[in-house]
Amino acid sequence: MIPKPYKQMHEDHPQFMQAYEAMGKAARQAGPLTDREVALVKLAISCTAGLEGGAHSHCRKALQAGCSPEELRHVALLTAPTIGFPTMMRAKSWVEDVLEDQDEATTDQQLEH
Repeated sequence: MIPKPYKQMHEDHPQFMQAYEAMGKAARQAGPLTDREVALVKLAISCTAGLEGGAHSHCRKALQAGCSPEELRHVALLTAPTIGFPTMMRAKSWVEDVLEDQDEATTDQQLEH
């Protein structure tokens, strides 16, 4: 699921978005981390920076990269010593938002069949 504002940026500023996405790709390719590892790191960064939309996005990307719900929850828990318990709980709620949406989508698909 690509958020509307992100799609709108593509429409309004295509060259900027191409450059932005190329920078992200170059950063991923600059080192030895797997797509799965990159997804977990980016989730941790989003959680510690307090970026709800980024955390949601990187949760979805981590799931697509093969990470388990337990791994995503673990990433949120690992932030506690750095950002504090209340802030970790906020970040964990963002992980749970995505996992709940995924569970609902799975249930809806099962009902359709």
